[in-house]
Amino acid sequence: MTTTTGTGVDETTEAEREAAAEVLAAARSELRLVVAGSVDDGKSTLVGRLLFDTKSILADTYESITDASRRRGSEDVDLALLTDGLRAEREQGITIDVAYRYFSTPRRSFVLADTPGHTQYTRNTVTGASTAQAAVVLVDVRHGVSVQTRRHLAVMALLRVPSVIVAVNKMDAQAWSRARFDEVAADVRAVARNVGLPEIDVVPVSALTGQNVVDGGGERHDAAGDWYSGATLLELLEGIDVTSRAAHEPFRMPVQLVIRPRTPEHPDYRGLAGRIAAGTLRVGDVVRALPGGTTSTVTGLDTPAGPAQEAAAGESVTVLLSDEVDVGRGQVLVHADGERQPRVLDSLDGVVCWLSEKPSTPNQRVLVKAGTKVVRAMLTTSGQAWDVDAQDWVASDEQAQLNDIVRVGVRLAESVAVDEYTDDRHTGGFLVIDAAGGATLAAGMVGNPLTGRFDPSI
Repeated sequence: MTTTTGTGVDETTEAEREAAAEVLAAARSELRLVVAGSVDDGKSTLVGRLLFDTKSILADTYESITDASRRRGSEDVDLALLTDGLRAEREQGITIDVAYRYFSTPRRSFVLADTPGHTQYTRNTVTGASTAQAAVVLVDVRHGVSVQTRRHLAVMALLRVPSVIVAVNKMDAQAWSRARFDEVAADVRAVARNVGLPEIDVVPVSALTGQNVVDGGGERHDAAGDWYSGATLLELLEGIDVTSRAAHEPFRMPVQLVIRPRTPEHPDYRGLAGRIAAGTLRVGDVVRALPGGTTSTVTGLDTPAGPAQEAAAGESVTVLLSDEVDVGRGQVLVHADGERQPRVLDSLDGVVCWLSEKPSTPNQRVLVKAGTKVVRAMLTTSGQAWDVDAQDWVASDEQAQLNDIVRVGVRLAESVAVDEYTDDRHTGGFLVIDAAGGATLAAGMVGNPLTGRFDPSI
C-alpha cells in the first residue's frame, strides 16, 4: 500500500522498498556488453553460444533454429541463427544491424549489443559501443589482425569502453596451437597499445564447439592441453567490476527535471531529478551547478526505494537542496570542492564519428546535445581524419562522410559544462543533431581520445 505524506511525495511500504532495493541491486550487477568482429570471424556463433550455454533461450526458439539449420543442410545446430534475426541477415549469413540480447548467470545479468562486422556499418558499432561498459572483439586465429580488428579496437579506444576483451576464435581449426595463439595475441596487444588501450585481456576460444566460452573444463583441456589455464570468456565478463570504478570517479549528475509537486500540505518541495553519471553523492555534501556556479548543501536524496543517505553512479535520484537555487534541466551537479571540475565552454574541439549518409557541410548549423542540454551550434571540420590502417591522423577532405572519424570544431550559442572525454565519457560526449529534421548526424567526444601512432611491424 502506498500513502502520501505532507511533502507530496509518496511513501512506500516496507515490502515495496525491499522490492525496489532488489531492482536497484540487480541494476548495479548488470553489464552492458558490445561484441564486434570482422565478417566470418564467428561473432554471431559466439553470441549464440553465450545464450545457449547460459540457458537463456526458450525451448521453442531452439527447435526453430534446429529446423532452420536442417533446411540449410547442416547436421549441427547453427547457433548463429539465434542472433541473425532479420530475414536479410539469415539469407546473407551476416549481421547487418545492432541486435540487443539479454542473458543472465547467477553472478550478473547482461545486455549484449551484437554489432555488424562490415566496414560500411561502423556507425552501428559506434552506436552499440557508446553505452557499453565492456567490449568483446573477435579475431579469427587463422587470419590474425585484420583492418576491421584495427577499426574495432580504435572505436573502443575512441569511446573509452572501460574493459576490452579480445577473443581469439576458431582455435579448433588450428588444433589449439599455442604458438599461433601467442603470435596473434602479441599482434593484438601491439595494435591496442597504439590506439590507447594498454590493458586488454586476450583469451582463446572456439565458439563452434563452446570450448573456453562458458565452460572451462573437460573438453577444453582435452583439446588445449595444459598450456591455457586462464579464465573463460564468461568468467572474465562476470569478473568485471564497473560499479565501484564509476562510484570512485568525480561526482557528476546532469539535471533532467525539476520536480515541484506544489501540494497544499508542502508547497516548498523542490527536487532536482537525474541519473548519477559518475561518483557518489551523500546527504550533507556541498554541490555546485554548472554552468552558473551556484552552490548549496544536499539535505535529502529520494530514490525508488525511498529516502537514502547516499547514492552512486547508475542510480536515478531526486536531490533536495537547502537553498532555493536557480538550477534546471541542462545543468550538471558536481561536488563544490572536487579536485577535477568540468569546464564551462562556449566552443568545443573534439572528435566525431559521422553517422549520417549525408556528408557535412562547411560551417554547418546544427544542434548539439551535451548531457541533458541542447544548444544551437555551428560545426566545422578540421581537415583531419583517423586512418584505421595507419592508426594516425591524416589530412582529409573538409566534408565528413558516413563512418568517418574526424576532428571538428563546434561554436555554441550557449555555454555547456563538459569534461575531456578521456577523463569522463559520461560528461565528455556529445551528439550532433540536424537542426531541421532532428536526425542524429554524429557522435562526438570532447578533446582527442585517439593518440595512436603507426607501428610498421604489425
